Amino acid sequence: MFRISVVDHIRLNFDRTSQNYTLHAKAAERLAVTTARIRIGVLILLAVAAVAGATSLVESGRHFQITAAIAAGLAFAAHAAYLAIGVEGRVHAHRSCAQRLWLVCDRYQSLLSEIEDGLLDRASILQRRDELSAQVHAAYDQAFSLDQKAYEGARLSGDAAAALTRAETSDADVLPPSMADGDETAANRPAH
Repeated sequence: MFRISVVDHIRLNFDRTSQNYTLHAKAAERLAVTTARIRIGVLILLAVAAVAGATSLVESGRHFQITAAIAAGLAFAAHAAYLAIGVEGRVHAHRSCAQRLWLVCDRYQSLLSEIEDGLLDRASILQRRDELSAQVHAAYDQAFSLDQKAYEGARLSGDAAAALTRAETSDADVLPPSMADGDETAANRPAH
């Protein structure tokens, strides 16, 4: 078993939080694009239904009436599915979570800068680390309560992406600096 320092622990938490921010920001963007496409599709179907319905009033022929009925039915079904899936709620949940995680990432950067400059004592570092950890957990408290399935899907895809990233990089890129150098004394140093 290896040990890491408090600063290395903060760096690891910061890295994971920034990965989660990126994951939720990308998920929100992807779902927002899907929402726009669904809305445009429903609008096109409604336009086809309206044009076919108006044309059936002027022209004789049953095919315009059939086209209007089919287009209206498809538009209704697409809109009902869109509402049932709740894509807009998912977009909002991911955006809200990403925004909260962004703020926590900024606080992690600030903490690491203050540690690097020697402005904090050990007790302050530990307190701020614990507060930031609580803020990360709080970011998920409200965001996905109604949509746990979306959260789990995002989390699992994030874990898979992180595993791919680790597989593609060397240990020096993934491990904290004190452990990546192969420095036995740093690896065996007691955690603070």
